[in-house]
Amino acid sequence: MACCGRSLDSPCTLALLVGFQFAFVLYFSLGGFKGLVSVLVHTTEPEFDYSRPHDVYTNLSHLGALPPPPRNSSIGATATGLPLKDCQLPSPLLVGPVSVHLSSPLSLEEIRQRNPLVLPGGRYRPPDCEPRHHTAIVVPYRNRQSHLRALLYHLHPFLQRQQIHYSIYIVQQWGNSTFNRAKLLNVGVREALRDEDWSCIFLHDVDLLPENDHNIYTCHKQFPTHLSVAMDKFRYRLPYTQYFGGVSAVTPEQYMKMNGFPNHYWGWGGEDDDIAARVRLSGMKIIRPPVAIGHYKMIKHKGDRGNEQNPRRFDLLKRTRLNWRSDGLNSLTYELLSKSLEPLYTNITVNIGEDPRLPHKGPIPVKSPTPVQQQNTSKSDSTVSLAKKRQIKAAAAVNLTVIKAGGKKPESLQLKANRTAREMTNRV
Repeated sequence: MACCGRSLDSPCTLALLVGFQFAFVLYFSLGGFKGLVSVLVHTTEPEFDYSRPHDVYTNLSHLGALPPPPRNSSIGATATGLPLKDCQLPSPLLVGPVSVHLSSPLSLEEIRQRNPLVLPGGRYRPPDCEPRHHTAIVVPYRNRQSHLRALLYHLHPFLQRQQIHYSIYIVQQWGNSTFNRAKLLNVGVREALRDEDWSCIFLHDVDLLPENDHNIYTCHKQFPTHLSVAMDKFRYRLPYTQYFGGVSAVTPEQYMKMNGFPNHYWGWGGEDDDIAARVRLSGMKIIRPPVAIGHYKMIKHKGDRGNEQNPRRFDLLKRTRLNWRSDGLNSLTYELLSKSLEPLYTNITVNIGEDPRLPHKGPIPVKSPTPVQQQNTSKSDSTVSLAKKRQIKAAAAVNLTVIKAGGKKPESLQLKANRTAREMTNRV
């Protein structure tokens, strides 16, 4: 005790000051309390070396280029009558970190050639085992041709290595009204469930590419899962606790329980926070994979015209507690313009209406008078309405052609679109 006198020159006092300074520097260099705990307490989080990624097409060559053998889907057997074994868990094809190519994506035809086992509609089943998981990937989309090609090039081999049964749905908003990501996701979920009894639905942005195939595209049986927990945009950290944007997964039952997304978020921002609140209000919680696994790269891009920041997002969020039961999947209305099985994805083109804040500006999609469930129109519809619908379908076909052409829209194609629309109008 003699060394701890009141004098600042005491060796004991100086040692304490130096010790406090060292602890202060260590605390903040490790990222605060959580970082300090992670050093002092052993964690079970896996470790991966992202400095040496594998090619995203690694381990697929042994599957061969032949189509999968015909199977009896009711009993999960091949044409020979021999039952398929369940796919292994985890898949033996997984490699961990994979490289992500963000520039100069291949054409759709080149991507198709790289994925010979993918069937029309972007569907895939493992050819040599019975999948344990059945996942629909729903991607809201408009005017992002290069991003779409990059996603398809990367995601197909990524999912095939996981040995799951999946299909990719591209939900394209027709027209030049304000983008409504949330409503497009509602449309995609409803249309996907019309096709098949999917056990899991992924809500996936077109500009996010996963970097680790141990991030399995399956659902948790009880709770919604947020998978893009570590994006390069946020320096591979979760921006805030309730963040639910980017890539998330829900079972159909979970989606129904929280009534899906709200339909009134026109423009950028707010809808992810709204659905995160719906998860909590419906009695569930958000779960996530470890940060070391949930790595994603975002394709850099400028702000989209028609997807400007939503000035009403904060006001809408304040009313989530009151509106979540009435505004969502149960109040969804839209007009299905086309649904086609493309070689790498199922294309869904829809008219979801207009941003109510904006004035009518000419050839914007015509509002559907009824939900898509009641889409069959009677013979009493006016010829003008029928003509407009045919013009919309003609334009939707041209938009799909533009995607296939790599995003280029030459003048000849535009003239052809105009001529086709006029011809379809004259038939009325």
